[in-house]
Amino acid sequence: MARTSFNKRELEKKKQQKREEKNKRKEERKLAGSSGSFEDMIAYVDENGVITSTPPDLLNKKEIKAESISVSTPKQEDIVIPIFIGIVEHFNTEKGYGFIRETGGSSEKYFFHISDTDGNIQEGDAVSFELERGQKGMVAVNIKKAK
Repeated sequence: MARTSFNKRELEKKKQQKREEKNKRKEERKLAGSSGSFEDMIAYVDENGVITSTPPDLLNKKEIKAESISVSTPKQEDIVIPIFIGIVEHFNTEKGYGFIRETGGSSEKYFFHISDTDGNIQEGDAVSFELERGQKGMVAVNIKKAK
C-alpha cells in the first residue's frame, strides 16, 4: 500500500485545478474566436503601403502607365573615366611591378603591375593611365606610353 503525504495530495490537487483552469480559458478563447467573421480578418493596403481595415475607394483610383515607371541603374556610358599623365619612377622588371608619379597638380605615386601595361614600359617613360581602387589604395591601370 503506497502512502502519500499530505503535501503530495495538496500539490496534486493544485496541478489538477490549474489544468482545469487552463482548459476553461482555452474553451473561452475558442468561443470568442468563432464569433468573428471572415470580413473582420481581412486587411487592406493603401497606395502608400499602410495596412488598414477599410477597403480602398475605387472611385479615387489613379491609373499609372507602365512606361512611366523607371526601374534601372544609370548607364555606365554616362560616367567619364579621367585619364592621368605620369612618369614611371620605378620599375622592377624581375618582379613585374613599379610606381608611377603623376605629373598633374598632385605629385602622388601609384602602384602598377606589368599585367596592366601595354608591354614595353621602362623607367623614365611618360605614360597615360587610369586609377582604380585596389586592396591597399589607388592603383594605376590601363597604362600606355604617352605620345
